[in-house]
Amino acid sequence: MSQYQTPMPTHTYLTRRSQRVAADKAASNKEAKYRQLANSQIFVPVATETAGTWNHQAMELVQDLGRRSTAVTEDTREASYLFQRLSVALQRRKGGLFYHRLNAAVVLFALQYFTLRN
Repeated sequence: MSQYQTPMPTHTYLTRRSQRVAADKAASNKEAKYRQLANSQIFVPVATETAGTWNHQAMELVQDLGRRSTAVTEDTREASYLFQRLSVALQRRKGGLFYHRLNAAVVLFALQYFTLRN
């Protein structure tokens, strides 16, 4: 297992053209998947790239929520704070997923190693 893992090969061609393309593609896939929700719910797809780039609709949603929060609190930094909190939460989630995958890989390697030794 390499220490540095590249993005999924299927999306690499998208990120070469410009930033945010892979996130926008993932968001459009989510829209197609959850199209039926639009009849009864407000649905905004949120997709992020490995490097942390967000899709356009997610950025607009966070900015809109920040504006509404600013209207209540009168703190012009609300959108920035919200974006930072969400970014940290997403990175923690990604870190947790990576940690669990790494642990699974180490356990699998150990099992194979000790099975071969005995």
